[in-house]
Amino acid sequence: MLESTTNPLDDPAADPFAVARQAAQQLAEKTGVDKHDIALTLGSGWGRAADLLGETTATVPATEIIGFSRPALEGHIGTLRSILLPNGKRALVIGARTHYYEGHGVRRVVHSVRTAAAAGATTMILTNGAGGIKQHWKPGTPVLISDHINLTADSPLEGATFVDLTDLYSRRLREAARTIEPTLDEGVYVQFRGPHYETPAEVQMAKAVGGHIVGMSTALEAIAARQAGMEILGMSLITNLAAGIQTSPLSHQEVIDAGRAAEPVISALLARIVEVL
Repeated sequence: MLESTTNPLDDPAADPFAVARQAAQQLAEKTGVDKHDIALTLGSGWGRAADLLGETTATVPATEIIGFSRPALEGHIGTLRSILLPNGKRALVIGARTHYYEGHGVRRVVHSVRTAAAAGATTMILTNGAGGIKQHWKPGTPVLISDHINLTADSPLEGATFVDLTDLYSRRLREAARTIEPTLDEGVYVQFRGPHYETPAEVQMAKAVGGHIVGMSTALEAIAARQAGMEILGMSLITNLAAGIQTSPLSHQEVIDAGRAAEPVISALLARIVEVL
């Protein structure tokens, strides 16, 4: 259900980048931090990483910042946290992801990324829980995103805005992640619109066109991050094998359970990766 409260991003005449700059200013005022260096969107199963990164110096309900929506999905806590990393840098942890399937429009989907960029972040880490197409990926397996296929039929870019998406998911950052965990596999992420899970035929289509991971987030956010000049690291937690690859019915509870089971391990892994970025 769409929110009844007014959001400035719903106005077609609004400048989404101006709203992001205003959000970044509000964030600075509420956190006392003028600039963040790195931003992380923590999807299903990745939330505990925020507690391992460093010292949380401020936590702000996302709905207190202009342009943000209340999270609709269990597992997303709806806050923005400012964390002082051991190396002295600042991390902004986004626990307020707006999914495309919520029907708020793509501007709201990518507002958190644009706010992070306006707050000074030059590195964007995007994580999610997703279905795996490679049969040897067991639930609980973390994988790097090497590229994506956007099947939403939408884009955060407006007008005649042409952005190069070559090496969208930074090879340099993927190599840095493998210095921490050399066994990390990688694959192409396919974003579907959702909220329904993919049919077995759609999964086979994704496989045929080069996909290895299926989900309902991340691709649109990555495009916006590249437009903002950020370097991007993408990681998926394989919470289940995709429809038709696994024979049992899919359920959101399965995703939640797999995320909870894997969370201690993958959160510690992500925290260690952040140290070397």
